[in-house]
Amino acid sequence: MAEMAARRALADDDNASWTVGSETELADLALESVVVFDLVGNIRYWNPASERLYGWPAIGSVGRSIAEISSNAELYVRQWHALLREGTWSGLLERRTSWGGKVTAAVRQTVRCDADGRPRDIVEYGQSADKERNLSSLPEVNLHRQAAASWELDTSHIRPLLDKMGDLISRDLVAEVARRPDWTDEILKGTCIVNVNDRAAHLVGAHAGRDGMIGQSVGAFWPRVGRSVLAELIAVVATDRSATTNRKVAPDGILRDAVVTVWRSETLQCRDTVFVAVSGATDDDRSFWYLRANEERYRKLIHRLPTALLQVDSGRMGKVLEELKAEGVKDLDRYLDDHPELITFANEVVRVVDANQKAVALFNGTVPADFIRPVGFLYAAAPETTRRLLVARYEGRRSYSEIMKIRTFDGQTLDVRLSVTFPASPERLDVTLIGLEDITERLRTERRLRQLETDFTHAARISILGELATSIAHEVNQPLSAIVTNGETSLRWLSRDDPNLVKVGELTTRVVSSARRASDIVKRIRGMAAKQEPERLPLDLNEVVDEALVFVRHDIEARSIHLSVRLAADLPTVLGDRIQLQQVIVNLLVNSIQAIEQGSGSLRRIDLSTSSEDGDTVVFSIHDSGCGIAAGDLDRIFDCFFTTKDGGVGIGLAVCQSIVMAHGGSIRVSNHPDGGAQFQFSLPTQSASIFESFPEQTPE
Repeated sequence: MAEMAARRALADDDNASWTVGSETELADLALESVVVFDLVGNIRYWNPASERLYGWPAIGSVGRSIAEISSNAELYVRQWHALLREGTWSGLLERRTSWGGKVTAAVRQTVRCDADGRPRDIVEYGQSADKERNLSSLPEVNLHRQAAASWELDTSHIRPLLDKMGDLISRDLVAEVARRPDWTDEILKGTCIVNVNDRAAHLVGAHAGRDGMIGQSVGAFWPRVGRSVLAELIAVVATDRSATTNRKVAPDGILRDAVVTVWRSETLQCRDTVFVAVSGATDDDRSFWYLRANEERYRKLIHRLPTALLQVDSGRMGKVLEELKAEGVKDLDRYLDDHPELITFANEVVRVVDANQKAVALFNGTVPADFIRPVGFLYAAAPETTRRLLVARYEGRRSYSEIMKIRTFDGQTLDVRLSVTFPASPERLDVTLIGLEDITERLRTERRLRQLETDFTHAARISILGELATSIAHEVNQPLSAIVTNGETSLRWLSRDDPNLVKVGELTTRVVSSARRASDIVKRIRGMAAKQEPERLPLDLNEVVDEALVFVRHDIEARSIHLSVRLAADLPTVLGDRIQLQQVIVNLLVNSIQAIEQGSGSLRRIDLSTSSEDGDTVVFSIHDSGCGIAAGDLDRIFDCFFTTKDGGVGIGLAVCQSIVMAHGGSIRVSNHPDGGAQFQFSLPTQSASIFESFPEQTPE
């Protein structure tokens, strides 16, 4: 690489007097071929018209001897001596083309001298002398339509493999080479791009541009079609089999009737440097400049959008997925279980080709070029995202979105919403857009809000427990009294001269049962009082109702309120937090008790029921015989701090609504036709629930 860089720098220095300024600009626009040589015939300048005339790109021509492409070495020597002797020469010259044909050119050559009269360089002007002959030498394609896409490549990193392949090729064992397709990937991955021209960058570099391609492997940009052809031609040329070789390749969706030419410059004497030219007509009938202008407008639009956007070249991966479909793979998710290497492959071959300024700022980068690389870095903090994206695209979805984590270039971890728009036929297969929205602060705020809600809910539970202190004490005292009574009776039986051990055993069993009951009551009280994160588990709502009644049953009985409980059999399970749902039911029961106490009616009744609707929803209903709710208050009853009670705080029903909604349900209130208020809340069953877990509680 250092040798090649030095060679290019030397060529630039030698040609500085010609390639700087308006002369170069004018020569680039000339319709005639303009070539500048040094005095020994090495090319110092090669304009676009020369590329079209001879097929050799400037990348592979500058620094090369014109003798390499002269079809008649003896004629070339005589002509060159005549030029140096006379100072000018004009006539017909026959030169080899990059596609293996010959071109007859009418040229005019002039020796230029410096201020002291000493020869400095030679300038040549040329044009086709026989267009029909030139066109007939082409392999069924008009290569004069546009210049070739050209590459300069370094193969030094794969020299041992090339030598091995060269040995097989020299012994005409090409079949052995063909049986090793892994060599193709190894060659293309190990061959480094030293330089490309604008046409190559436009055709296959997407928005990476020349700067984004240089230094990368040629395999990262070369189309899937023709990869084996390129690898074989590189091996042939780089192992001294031939200085120049070419091959026609099948259409790849970019060029049709394309010809790949690979050569090694004999003048450079560097066997690790090879040049590639790809000639052909674009598949799109619109002009190169029209497409380029449209893409430039599109790129400017992307860069000005206020959302972080990455453009991704997913062409190679798209074709792999199409091949899997053709092979009959139906379930890609299951296929990836057996072939996890496909995920790694996707992270390597799918490349980011452009990023807008918002994306640069999001990742704390410097320039968009920081992103021009395989897409794997994007999913480093969320490796499972790649799998889900592959499955989404395979299933034919047009877009996909999820919340994931990214790691910025300076090591920070951010929460972002990823939004991907996949390509769809008949659009280009390589255009995939990735949008990234930074939601780190929003999630942090939501976590703090959930923490406040948790604290708020906990405070409401403590408040309820305070109101139910008498009832709770009664519930605990009942099993404790039973324990004392049974324990004392057991002692009396044991103190007799003839202890009745059978009776003592029965009493001891009752003591144990009462102790367990007291323990269960204490556990429920502690659970209600404890401050803990919500936990979603499959629950039987009927069991939750029974547990909630433990807290209020004594208050109901003490106030001579008739309690009717009708719990539906075979109730579907719900996904929820046991303590929070108990809190909702207890709160509604306490409200009903207080409404009955405030009323003046003789009927004192609370009706509880559970039911199922369509198998997808479970409903809890409570109806009391109180005075009901004023019509003007029905719409405000769940508002925070709204209360109709003397000394009330107004947080109980607001908390109930918050808990029910967090479970994916709804709560409503109405005045019952028979008098009093009726509250109902509904929850989705476990099978119908879309809330499989509470939002992640990430520590600050």
